[in-house]
Amino acid sequence: MIILFDGVCNLCNGVVNHIIDHDPKEEFQFASLQSLQGQELLKRFSLPTKDFDSIILVDGNTYYKKSTAALRIAQKLDSPLRFLYPSIYLPEFLRDFVYSLVARSRYKFWGKADECRIPTPELQKRFL
Repeated sequence: MIILFDGVCNLCNGVVNHIIDHDPKEEFQFASLQSLQGQELLKRFSLPTKDFDSIILVDGNTYYKKSTAALRIAQKLDSPLRFLYPSIYLPEFLRDFVYSLVARSRYKFWGKADECRIPTPELQKRFL
């Protein structure tokens, strides 16, 4: 499974670090939305290639975004976040409303990096 994330978002980079730390089976690979690989995947699914407002989870020929992506990722983690998964049964419009509130203010509260994250040599295999 591939997680596409906003590579200049400090909150998003923190979330990626948490996923890496709590993904003992190494089920997830990562690519920033801004990267060549990220852009190719966005085009493949006819998703916007600018003005990112969502994490994207690509699972084979299917993709998930916003709260559905976040909850599907959380379910796979060896982390207390996995206990949020049952909220997937709430109506998607409610979950995505809360997700969008956080997404809209992510730069204001967590800041923005000047460039995308560069993985360490040991993590390079997890990044596309």
